[in-house]
Amino acid sequence: MLAALDCRPVDHVPCAFMIHGALLQGSADYLDFVRRGVTLGLDAFVELPPRPPVVVNDHYNLHGIAVRHDPSVVVTEWVERASDEPIPILVKEYSTPAGVLRAEVRRTDDWRWGDHVPFLDDYLEPRSRKFLVASREDVERLRYLLVPPTEAERAEFLRDCEPALALAREHDLLVVGGWGVGADLLAWVFGLENMVLAQYDDPGLVAALLGLVAEWNRTRMAVVLEVGLDLYIKRAWYENLDFWTPASWRAHLLPIVRQDADLAHSRGARFGYIVTSKCLPLLPMLAGAGVDVLIGVDPREWDMAEARRLVGGRVCLWGGVNGHLTVEEGDEAAVRAEVREALKILGASPGFILSPVDNVRSDTARSRANVAALIGEWRRSWGGPRHGEEDPRPPPAPGPA
Repeated sequence: MLAALDCRPVDHVPCAFMIHGALLQGSADYLDFVRRGVTLGLDAFVELPPRPPVVVNDHYNLHGIAVRHDPSVVVTEWVERASDEPIPILVKEYSTPAGVLRAEVRRTDDWRWGDHVPFLDDYLEPRSRKFLVASREDVERLRYLLVPPTEAERAEFLRDCEPALALAREHDLLVVGGWGVGADLLAWVFGLENMVLAQYDDPGLVAALLGLVAEWNRTRMAVVLEVGLDLYIKRAWYENLDFWTPASWRAHLLPIVRQDADLAHSRGARFGYIVTSKCLPLLPMLAGAGVDVLIGVDPREWDMAEARRLVGGRVCLWGGVNGHLTVEEGDEAAVRAEVREALKILGASPGFILSPVDNVRSDTARSRANVAALIGEWRRSWGGPRHGEEDPRPPPAPGPA
């Protein structure tokens, strides 16, 4: 895994699922999940902080250290009926020393939070009637909801990581940390449509919001990097060209990505960036900013040959197989064909890790058979063991992951 991340020659392309929700949810705990990945023969990794099989909290979509508000913030929630809305409106107000932030969310039939409005969650974006942030004044109010980790939280995080770090040492596994966040957080507190329009109507507001999030993110990032990571990952699903032009990305996001990568590198970690579509024109800028691995190369969205041409040998590419349409909904022949195509195109030069993109959530007979087909085709490509056979690879040399 380290050789692949560094774009050095490997004896075979590694296979590591970037996210494997079905396996995690069927595990007793996070350590069991990692062990099951090792048993499957995958190039498993340990991600910190460890993520339990079932997560229900106010920052569900932002893995990592718990999100905390300033102690002065008072939170109030209630349900309203609006004359112009056929469904209930959930209201949440955060009273801060700088003023009140108010969120209004439509409680649709598929809303999973009851009468509660979480702080950071993908469910908010399409159902919000009013987002928390709408003005420059709201940015200063938001600062009270994005508070750096305390010394006690730092100590708790480091303590909670010990069992997973011990497992990584036992099996010589890559140690990964995250997740960092940037524009994705704007989707939850500002809205994607607002984010796009404000790039033209009020770029100063966009810059102020991104600057606040970046400042807060690096305080969390610094704590996670203390454990001695091999790789730090930042989520950037909403930093692609569906929401930014190359020019606006260069102006607003490139400096932040560069500073994040510099911080990771200064602590001895590689820097990974999750983006799964609409990003090919950004690849040279991402390489220049110091990104070591692009996570989420979806063959249904990426021109894999062009990606390899643009950054092959300089930036590791992680993906190659579509998780939902191919692994969860396709057949074994389609899975095997996609694995072969990914290995042919992306495995032809150093710096490739095979994975479904971006997740395998479904735990059905079909998806389990297709996961087995993916792993089997990958093993066949390098002469790996069949089920029940001994792994022909030599044991790893002693030392850090």
